Amino acid sequence: MEGFGAKNGTVQAFRPTISIVTPTLKRPVEVRELLLDLGQQSVLPAEVIIVDGIEDKDSETERVVSDMRAELPFAVKFIRKGGGTAIQRNTGIDAATGDLVAFIDDDVRLDQTFFEQILDVLTDPSNSDVGGVVGYRTNCHLDLETSPRWRWYRRLGLFKNFEPGRYDFQCGYPINNSLQPPFAGTREVDFMTTACAVWRRGVFDEGLRFDEFFRDFGVLEDAHFSLKAGRNWRLLQCGDAHCVELHSPNGREDRRKIGFKSVVNYHFVFRDIEGPLTFRQKYRFWRFQAFEAFRIASSAIRRLNGGDIADLRGRAQGVWQVMTSNR
Repeated sequence: MEGFGAKNGTVQAFRPTISIVTPTLKRPVEVRELLLDLGQQSVLPAEVIIVDGIEDKDSETERVVSDMRAELPFAVKFIRKGGGTAIQRNTGIDAATGDLVAFIDDDVRLDQTFFEQILDVLTDPSNSDVGGVVGYRTNCHLDLETSPRWRWYRRLGLFKNFEPGRYDFQCGYPINNSLQPPFAGTREVDFMTTACAVWRRGVFDEGLRFDEFFRDFGVLEDAHFSLKAGRNWRLLQCGDAHCVELHSPNGREDRRKIGFKSVVNYHFVFRDIEGPLTFRQKYRFWRFQAFEAFRIASSAIRRLNGGDIADLRGRAQGVWQVMTSNR
């Protein structure tokens, strides 16, 4: 299956089928708009699997899917499964039947040729060792030169690597893919967001799944999964596969929990991918965490922002958990 019809240097007319997996929680409007959007693709998916985090009561999202199912040009499966986005995606992977499994978030909207562009990459015989391709979110670009935060990162030498989509194996930090300016063609990356990525079935057939350490609200589960997959496969970003991320405010977690996971989850990934960590790696990891705490504390004082204070409390709890769990 890896070559998708490639044989003796030629490409056959075979087109792989696509299963889309979308975890969701309390976002019926977003799911409805996503299903309508997917119906406009120049290459339609074979199925869309909606995994709803609501398990113990009526789901408005389920009613939306039921009302729309007969009018959609693809099959729709609706599954109830809680525990967080990592567990929900694993459930969707196990239910998927396509040659490709795409992770598309419920608040992402794809350009009409998104899957067509991705398939062009994956069906190229020279890319038979590519395990996944991630799209380009046109509304998320962050300019490295104009961002005060990223200028300080570079000025202080907090990272050894500033290439978007790469993982800094010296300090355990993934360099934000949004720093990548618009581009054409493809480029290699170490990790892919789960907002708009397409994976070969072969990656999952090897037994790889999202680690269930990442429960509830997901932080860095996509980078951890990608880094694991990258041991056997190349990963690419396609600059021609465009989409936008709407950043829905519904179903978001509070800043304290995000701050907590910004320590604990980052440390888990770093140790799991690179461990046992050297003294220098530990030093660089905690130096970065100290800077982040200082940066957010400065913002809290300057703006008297309750969200920043909650973030700091979460980070302090995260540091305590990492320190006490590694004695």
